[in-house]
Amino acid sequence: MASQDWFDKDFYKILGVSKDVSDADLKKTYRKLARKYHPDSNQGDAAAETKFKEISEAYSVLSDPEQRAEYDQIRAMGSGARFTASGQGAGGFEDVFSVFTQGRGARYQGADFDDIFSMFNQQPTGGFGSGRFGQPSGGFRGYGGPTRGADVTARTTIDFVTATKGETITLQGEDGKPFKVKIPAGVADGQRIRLRGRGRPSPDGGENGDIVVLVNVRPHPVFTRDGLNLRVTVPVTFTEAALGATIEVPTLGGDPVKLRVAPGTPSGRVLRVKGRGVKTQKGTGDLLAEVQVVVPSHLDERAREALERFRELEPKENPRADLLAKARS
Repeated sequence: MASQDWFDKDFYKILGVSKDVSDADLKKTYRKLARKYHPDSNQGDAAAETKFKEISEAYSVLSDPEQRAEYDQIRAMGSGARFTASGQGAGGFEDVFSVFTQGRGARYQGADFDDIFSMFNQQPTGGFGSGRFGQPSGGFRGYGGPTRGADVTARTTIDFVTATKGETITLQGEDGKPFKVKIPAGVADGQRIRLRGRGRPSPDGGENGDIVVLVNVRPHPVFTRDGLNLRVTVPVTFTEAALGATIEVPTLGGDPVKLRVAPGTPSGRVLRVKGRGVKTQKGTGDLLAEVQVVVPSHLDERAREALERFRELEPKENPRADLLAKARS
């Protein structure tokens, strides 16, 4: 269940941002970290893969205003809230847990931690919770009111194309019955989809809990996500980069597009194809093609002689001069 998971994780710390970080700075930080730890750039590095999943999960929550508000509220209950049975005194979350397990008797003894957390999904008349985390559709109501049914967590792994374009899939419920989940276009790895009222029934006439589906996205062999943009690394030869060329670049699920590589293009330069990224209701991204100059590993005698002649003719400036100067300063 999301509440327990979020209570244990500091998403702000994972991304290295402050709690009042703006949306723009949050997005900028995530993009930088995603490029650094993406599995395509760290093949075989399990630690980098784990870090990538952590930052993706953190960004998916903090970039969503409703989820961020809910997350901040959950974290506040553990770090700053103080409750006892009378509503006063010190204690924190452990004391809240004690009040419910002791004050409600055998009903909550040995209860699953997720079930305890689900009690906070309601706005009780006595005053625990607010906002989306306190919807009147479930949780502990106080003074003998009905409880909301427990949430059920489900997981699914989808391919990159499905995550990008969206699709309705079928999952197996804990009761063995199938249920459908609409995957929205542009869903991110680690994102949660909540199906309202599809969870466990209330034990005493309250509303049902929810099904919370955690989505994992398999990496694509060619493309990566950068918000609504798609990124692809495009190899070009030394002569194509030096003299300029027109090259073909793949698109996701469509025909290749032709791009012009200007003479003197260095590795790392990004060529943009408008409107060929992820399409969602919020907007459409672009395709970002990053040029990677490939140096030949094998040269025949004629090619080697040609390069030797070029070396005699090329400018004698040291391309590392600025780098060395900065290192000494």
